Amino acid sequence: MCTVVIDVPAEPGEPVRVLAVRDEDRERPWRGLGAWWPERPGILGVRDDRAGGAWLAVDPDARRLAVLLNREDLSDRRDDEVVSRGAIPLDAVGDGIPEVPPTRGFNLVEVDAHGAHLVEWDGLEARRTRLAPGTHMIAHHAVDDPGTPRIARWLGAFRDAGLAPGEDWWMPWLGVVEASTSDPSASVLRRDEHDGHVLESLLVCAATIGPDGIEVREASPVEPGAWDDGLVEGLQHGIRALSSRPAAAETSSSRAASSRAASSSRAQ
Repeated sequence: MCTVVIDVPAEPGEPVRVLAVRDEDRERPWRGLGAWWPERPGILGVRDDRAGGAWLAVDPDARRLAVLLNREDLSDRRDDEVVSRGAIPLDAVGDGIPEVPPTRGFNLVEVDAHGAHLVEWDGLEARRTRLAPGTHMIAHHAVDDPGTPRIARWLGAFRDAGLAPGEDWWMPWLGVVEASTSDPSASVLRRDEHDGHVLESLLVCAATIGPDGIEVREASPVEPGAWDDGLVEGLQHGIRALSSRPAAAETSSSRAASSRAASSSRAQ
C-alpha cells in the first residue's frame, strides 16, 4: 500500500520534494528515522523491527532517498523462495538493488539531487523509469495511474495546490491530504483490510532532496489512518535527517548511481 507524492523540478539545481505516507499493521513494531543499521554506516531509515529492513532510507551525505511501496507479485515463486523487501531501500541508497530482486513485487521511488526514478518490480520484470518534471503520485501500480482511486481523485488537487515558499513547502499538500479524508474510498490517509490484516496510515514524511542537502521531517497521526491537526506541528518540528555538506565530484555515491543504472537494463 502506501502513497508517495513527488514534485520533480524543471530547473536544474532546484530540490525534489517528497511527501510519503506509510501504511502498515499498527501491531507490527517499527521505529522512526534513525541509524538502525550499524553495518551500513551513514544510512538512516524508518525501520521495520519484525523483518529488520526499512520502508524509507536516506543517505544524507550522498543526498539520496528511497521509499518502498508494495506491488502485486505476478511470479509463481513460493514464500520460501523470496526474502523481505526491507533491504531494497537500504540497497537503493547504497550500492544499488539487484537486477532481479529476490523479493515480492514492489514500487521503489529513488531520489537524488538531480531528479527521481521509479523502479517497478512485479516478480517477473524490473523496469526503471525517470520521472518527468512535475507533480506525480505513486501507490501500488504505475505512476499517476488513474485506476488507483486516490490518484484519480487527488492528483489534480496536488498539482493545483503546488508548493508553498520556505520551510513549510508541504503545507498545501497536507491540506489536500486533510481534504482527502472526506472520501474514505480515495483517502490518502487510509484504513484498509488487506490479506487478512488491517493496514493503516502510521507515518507521514516530508523530504527535500537537492544539491544543497537533504532534509526529512516525520509525524504520526494520533489515531492511525485518521487526520489530526497535530500532523502540521509534527512536520514543522520533526526534522530527523539533515545534511548540507559539499558533494564530492567522484565518490562511491556516484559509482553507486552508475551501478543502479546498469542493474536496470530493461528500464526506459
